[in-house]
Amino acid sequence: MFEPPHPKPLAPVAALVRAVWRGERDLLGLLPADAYRVPIGHLGYTRRSILIVNDPGLVRSVLLDEEGIFPKNDLMVDALQPLVGDSLFISGGATWRRQRAMVDPGFTHMRLGSAFPAMSAAVSAYVDLLGQYAADDADFSLDLAMSHLTADIICRTVFSTPLTSQLAREVFDAFTVFERSAAQVDFKRLIFDPAFRPVPQRAEVLSACSQIRRQLAALLAPHLDEPGRFDDIASAMVSARDAESGRPFSHDELVDQLGVFFLAGHETTASALTWAVFILSRLPDVVGRLRAEVDAVTGGRSVAFGDLRELKFTRSIFRETLRLYPPITFIPRVAMRNTRLGPMRVRRGAMVMISPWTIQRHADLWQAPHAFDPDRFLGARESESVSGAYLPFGLGPRVCVGAAFAQSEATLILAELFRRFDFRIVRPDDVRPVARLTTRPATQIRVRVARHDG
Repeated sequence: MFEPPHPKPLAPVAALVRAVWRGERDLLGLLPADAYRVPIGHLGYTRRSILIVNDPGLVRSVLLDEEGIFPKNDLMVDALQPLVGDSLFISGGATWRRQRAMVDPGFTHMRLGSAFPAMSAAVSAYVDLLGQYAADDADFSLDLAMSHLTADIICRTVFSTPLTSQLAREVFDAFTVFERSAAQVDFKRLIFDPAFRPVPQRAEVLSACSQIRRQLAALLAPHLDEPGRFDDIASAMVSARDAESGRPFSHDELVDQLGVFFLAGHETTASALTWAVFILSRLPDVVGRLRAEVDAVTGGRSVAFGDLRELKFTRSIFRETLRLYPPITFIPRVAMRNTRLGPMRVRRGAMVMISPWTIQRHADLWQAPHAFDPDRFLGARESESVSGAYLPFGLGPRVCVGAAFAQSEATLILAELFRRFDFRIVRPDDVRPVARLTTRPATQIRVRVARHDG
């Protein structure tokens, strides 16, 4: 079976030396070999104590957190706050419940039937662009391509407008700066600093956050200038009112919430699609099966909304990619008081790491855990997976509300792109993953496309 690139698990000290030597702020390279084997255990030797939790039952207790012991990790909150403020993504308690009640009506606009025309229009536009790349035989960034396409889809869904190429590049470049430099992945702070120490952000991070927020405010402006003109997520956020006070979101709060929709809605899917295209470029037999399924379902026409449920193998390709390369590599929590998790004592301030990356590659939970095998999500084999061992979208009350949206979007994209094009990676042996805020290639993947003649 094909094993796409992943870090070789090392002993804790060796893993730390590798991560520091590469200087990439890569949390994947910091994972020791035991992280892929233990149900729960200490992650190296650190001042504040870091626990890796892989046991599905313990994971569920941490993420459901009925007693409020394990809120969002302080390092993550400090890293994300300049970008999304005190939004739904990082808030907790009563603030989170109020925000969730106010934004819930906006989720109706992510229903697939109403969102599909926007998805399809964006994919059609991108097919035309790929046709130009094919005609010119020009290489381009696969990372930027997938970010552009998914940003266009979410922009059409959230703001009722297509996204220009220039704005897409500006968002992508600014987010890349943010992702590479956010202090959440500062090894010194992870290893040596005590819990709850404030995390100052670098000037380049703050500048990138300001740029992204300005771009989102520009997209929001028409919805404020002409209330009632649009029927989309942004207009639903503008119309939202607090049930008790009757107050709307302030302008900054609107940018906070829409930033979560926009960035989480496109960046995570773009990350997974980048890996899916890379993997498929290495597996012509799998691409052949995908194309045969698409042709059998559509008869050669464009994919319609009703076709998505029939594209089972195409969807399983994306699901297996999410298993191997979950966009959110770590779901960090912090213990607010002394407690226990299974056999382990957990002291106040300890960092509790739920890692979809290690859980979904755990030797006790998956057969051939590092191998790409989309058939494991088809038919009877789907029952082989351990309950709670697959969580690319999280679980509990904070489970990603866009999970069905993302899977349908990705199925459509893979079907439409691979039925028309062959993808060739320029330097495939150089590709390897790193984890910062999402699971990304260490350097952008360069790719060429050619029209498929079949």
